[in-house]
Amino acid sequence: MRAFVLLGLLPALCLAADEPGGHAEEKELSPRAAAVEHMLTERASPAALDKAIAEAKKQGASEQSQFEARFLFLVDRGDDEGIAALLPEMLKRKDSFKLEDSEIFAVKEDWLAVVEYVQAVDAMKKDDHEGFKKHILEAFWLSPRQGAAYAPHIEKMRMQEAMKDVSYGFDQEFEPLKGKQKVKLKEVAAGKKAVLLHFWSPWSRECEDSMPDFAAAAKEFEKHGLAVVSVVSEEEPKLLEEARAMVAKLGEHPPGTWVRDDEKQPLDRLFRVQGIPVMVLLSPEGRVLFNGSPADEALWKALSAISPEIKRPALPEDGKQEKKPAK
Repeated sequence: MRAFVLLGLLPALCLAADEPGGHAEEKELSPRAAAVEHMLTERASPAALDKAIAEAKKQGASEQSQFEARFLFLVDRGDDEGIAALLPEMLKRKDSFKLEDSEIFAVKEDWLAVVEYVQAVDAMKKDDHEGFKKHILEAFWLSPRQGAAYAPHIEKMRMQEAMKDVSYGFDQEFEPLKGKQKVKLKEVAAGKKAVLLHFWSPWSRECEDSMPDFAAAAKEFEKHGLAVVSVVSEEEPKLLEEARAMVAKLGEHPPGTWVRDDEKQPLDRLFRVQGIPVMVLLSPEGRVLFNGSPADEALWKALSAISPEIKRPALPEDGKQEKKPAK
């Protein structure tokens, strides 16, 4: 039996060893245990997960543990829609749950907390604020140690509510990251299917590591009729120098438009940017279609709705957002 804890941003989880307060000694696993371990930790792709589940099933893994593997896979991908889709089966299993069939839950309350959490995610997808509050509070009551895991979803719900009232007119001009001619956002957005704002910083390790992948994605987005605008919010001279150097590595003509935020009417304040990197997808009318982490499955679904040819690339391990450097 393993103890299951959702930590921090939801696509992070810890599978701790059995021994309370201790560490299990490393030992050779039985074929069944190895197959179950593989099933619970497989993250490469849905097809790879199906294969791992089939192998574990051959070794005698319970139906409950197979279901748990699918749940963990979706949690790691941050796929709220996929998690919500598990709700009917989860409710069927709720009362018949047996600890001896589980591979990740140490006590029944942790299982019931996850059932409430999934109901909260489902309510969030339906824009049901009262339902979300009810189920997220019950999840916290059942398993307080997992409370930190619920915070990102609470913040996401609040963000969705706040963004409903935002309508951006694309009327601002911005200082370019390099050069002197001001960038008129209305001209950048003209004739485009949507505008993708990319908030980043050279002082973010995640932004630095993901920059080549972002540049490749930005080229694809532009091919499909999106405008991509990368925004640095800080005015620290050293930071701006490093930002220019990082962009220079992308070649003479890096994809998209690269600007410094407006100090008087900053975009990061309007769009409530608290962590980086952050993507904000805007319709041609200035409505917010998405605001959040580039690792969020909802971003890629919003992009695909605009242009079905846009697909999410194969996922490496999703990183956590970093805090914004102070201005």
